[in-house]
Amino acid sequence: MNARNGLGNSRRLRVSGGEPKMIPESHPLQQFFLELVGRHYAEEIGIRDPQVVNYVAQLLAEFCDAEQLYKIRNGGGQPLTDVGEMLVESNPVYGPAPSFDRERQVRKHIGDYTLFFTGMFPESINHFRLRRARTESFLDWMKAGKESYFIVSKFEYFEYAKVAPLFANLSRNFEQCVYGLNRVKNDLQEMQHPIVRQANELLM
Repeated sequence: MNARNGLGNSRRLRVSGGEPKMIPESHPLQQFFLELVGRHYAEEIGIRDPQVVNYVAQLLAEFCDAEQLYKIRNGGGQPLTDVGEMLVESNPVYGPAPSFDRERQVRKHIGDYTLFFTGMFPESINHFRLRRARTESFLDWMKAGKESYFIVSKFEYFEYAKVAPLFANLSRNFEQCVYGLNRVKNDLQEMQHPIVRQANELLM
């Protein structure tokens, strides 16, 4: 399956300018993930912060659309799937990022991307590594995600001020969030939910 074709018939929500639109909280997919994430995070890792739970549930719902999963593109318009390439893309001093806003955008996506894969599909990280002859390990992805959320949390001014504490919390509890997502994945597998099957077809 082509990565840009999306997972199944997942809903794509857009606003003008090509930016993704947040999936409404009332959307059935968002509600489904909200219940699963909320239960596992509260019962198994002790995270009951509604901002964290809502953010992770929203992330899962959005990443059901592969266009969102692979939305970071290089200067040639090609989607980036490699964390190392994303880190280069995020650098506003020695890399191609034209601004610190671009750095924040890419770093936020690195946090989301690594949280999703390490939590939901950790086995895919080895597939990425072997296909590209790279040396990044599961722990490298964890480090990149934790660090990226921390950098995003340091954008504390103007329009970013309100959400900065959320990203600080995600960075601080990154390992627990990964573990909680792994428990969510186990639930989805037991349900034989099509999201897991479709994702495996895409990622493997």
